[in-house]
Amino acid sequence: MRQEESVRVADVLVVKPVTLTGQVARLEPIGQEHAEDLVQAASDRAIWRYIALDPTSIESMQAWINSSIAEREAGSVHRFAIIEQASNTAVGSTSLFDIRPADRGLEIGWTWLGKDLQRTGINSECKFLLLRHCFEDLGAIRVQLKTHRLNFKSRRAIERIGAPFEGILRNHTIMPDGTYRDSAYYSVIENEWPAVKRHLSLILSGSEVPNA
Repeated sequence: MRQEESVRVADVLVVKPVTLTGQVARLEPIGQEHAEDLVQAASDRAIWRYIALDPTSIESMQAWINSSIAEREAGSVHRFAIIEQASNTAVGSTSLFDIRPADRGLEIGWTWLGKDLQRTGINSECKFLLLRHCFEDLGAIRVQLKTHRLNFKSRRAIERIGAPFEGILRNHTIMPDGTYRDSAYYSVIENEWPAVKRHLSLILSGSEVPNA
């Protein structure tokens, strides 16, 4: 079941707040009601090795959520809390951003999960829900994903959903510790989505081991 508030208007991609519901995960627009759960999920600092963020205190998490709400209201970033359906608990976050309405493109990223939920299959379902929303609700023609070149766990997870590798942007950003980040780029385009959807559906049905 999808609560569809995002709509495609003519040939322009328009993103609005939406809740996306799967079997094990539910994606909700992030809010302060998720702060305490997310602080618990974010407590393992290894999560933030390749992400320029450190919301490991309630104060920093609340500040990050406030900035996320402001970005959503500005239309620049739509950040979701990842809810584990079984416990009804927020266990991480993911986002839609780099939204290019006239080109009908956007990016999925800033995804993180608490340590206990990593490699359980919840990430695969989140990617499925977001990709389906982008292509089937929003009318996207390109959805990109990127990660630190050295974040091989993240790269394997992206490759496992079937997104083709596009290349490396060298010295793409400067990390908080001053090191230079090379970004590995992947994407799915509209004519690839049916095959990617079938592939992800097999993973989620248990035909493949859901370890992403």
